[in-house]
Amino acid sequence: MLLPDKETLARLLSHYRAHERAVLAQPHEPALRRLFEDSAYTLCVLMGERTAREAVHAAERYLSRNRPAHRLAPAAPPPSA
Repeated sequence: MLLPDKETLARLLSHYRAHERAVLAQPHEPALRRLFEDSAYTLCVLMGERTAREAVHAAERYLSRNRPAHRLAPAAPPPSA
């Protein structure tokens, strides 16, 4: 599975949390709920999860991983003649 760019994912996760706080503060505001649900859906799609909670946990795990160093293995010495 292809994983999203970490900066993009971090920004989306930040938006999700901001929208979540807004909905908790004003639960009957349809526009806020729509933004929250849109950000939750996008997280689910990007992380390949079925629920927002699973997507958030997957995103947090992915963002906490260090990027492996991409190094080439040393070349094997040529065979002796």
